[in-house]
Amino acid sequence: MKQTLTARLTRWVLVLGLLLAAAGCGDASRPDRVTIMIPWSGDEFQAFYAVLTAFEKETGIQVDVQVTRALTQQLDAAVTAGAPPDLAMLPSVGAVHGYAQRGNGKERTLQPLDVPTGAYLEPFRGLATVRGKVYAVPVKVDVKSLAWFAKATTGRSAPPDLGTPGIWCLGLESGPTSGWPGADWIADILLARTGSDFYTKWLAGTEKWRTPQVDEAWTTWRALMGAGVKGAAVRNFGEAAAGMTTTPPRCSLAHGALSAMGFDKGHAHDFVTSSRTRRLEVSADFVGMFTDDNPSAEAFIAFLAGTKAQQLWVDQAAGAAFSADSHVTRYATSVQQRIAQMLRPSSGYTLCFGAADAMTPDVSAAFYRAVLDYATATTTDPDRYLGDLDQVQEQLGSSPVPRDKLCAGPG
Repeated sequence: MKQTLTARLTRWVLVLGLLLAAAGCGDASRPDRVTIMIPWSGDEFQAFYAVLTAFEKETGIQVDVQVTRALTQQLDAAVTAGAPPDLAMLPSVGAVHGYAQRGNGKERTLQPLDVPTGAYLEPFRGLATVRGKVYAVPVKVDVKSLAWFAKATTGRSAPPDLGTPGIWCLGLESGPTSGWPGADWIADILLARTGSDFYTKWLAGTEKWRTPQVDEAWTTWRALMGAGVKGAAVRNFGEAAAGMTTTPPRCSLAHGALSAMGFDKGHAHDFVTSSRTRRLEVSADFVGMFTDDNPSAEAFIAFLAGTKAQQLWVDQAAGAAFSADSHVTRYATSVQQRIAQMLRPSSGYTLCFGAADAMTPDVSAAFYRAVLDYATATTTDPDRYLGDLDQVQEQLGSSPVPRDKLCAGPG
């Protein structure tokens, strides 16, 4: 049911009051609370917690954090039961669009936001908009199409040959989302080789999984892994990347976003893009609101969307976050500065959202499972897995994200 203008104005008076309350009264016993579900642990959690603490100190609102590695499953269960958290972090833009497009029955779904997003870069800004309304805010973003190497072990500022099989640090184990490192890599290869037109058609379902282009991306990835694929299905992703700095090194290169790496953030390691095509696979964590009757939740999401909080998040040594807010320009290391520059429209890069993150959560889960099975198979022919994924997609649907929103940049 649509709110009246009076109701909307009343609510935002309350939100503004909450944002200013602590400075005026300093009353730590305020009953205001907001719940938020997040998937982070370790460094990423510590970075988020620093931002959360700043909000609590500024407003007096208490934030109750629900941490789960199985966020998709737990959030789906809570939404279905009609008892979702006030806010949730959504690494899948497919989930953002899926929740925003559900019916208006008894089930609680994602709520539209009155949050200014004009300063945010594309494709992140457009991905958070459904039917002309903002449904989420990209609180941190990253670039996935990076090849990392340890400067101390190479003794130089350039990595080994990226096309050499068997030198990559490969780990696919990541709890409920095991398989995602391989899925990201395969999509990265597909984007580099076919371009954004085929890539977005594939995500939209007008190009099938069982095509020569997708088949080639899978077989190229498997060949590049060489003997490193053995045991990768049960090897933790973060621990695998640490193999670059063992004595002697077990591997020479790691693929993925800086925030996903377990090593020092931008000092002892350097990167190059994983292809020379100037096409990058990017990602984001979006925050969305699932309740419509809590001004404290609106206050927190407005805080997270602001430049002050975005810069504070980036400033944390832990987490290695990047911001889609064009006003956030200060980064601690030269490595982080170079990555941040790649996200700017002037960089000349085409930015396409990560394939698995653009799919519906169930299809992306099937993608991850197929990668795990393919990594342990005796055959290097992915035809069986691609056929299975076509069937899954036919049953569950293609990406709910409009094709024209998935990429931004030169083309």
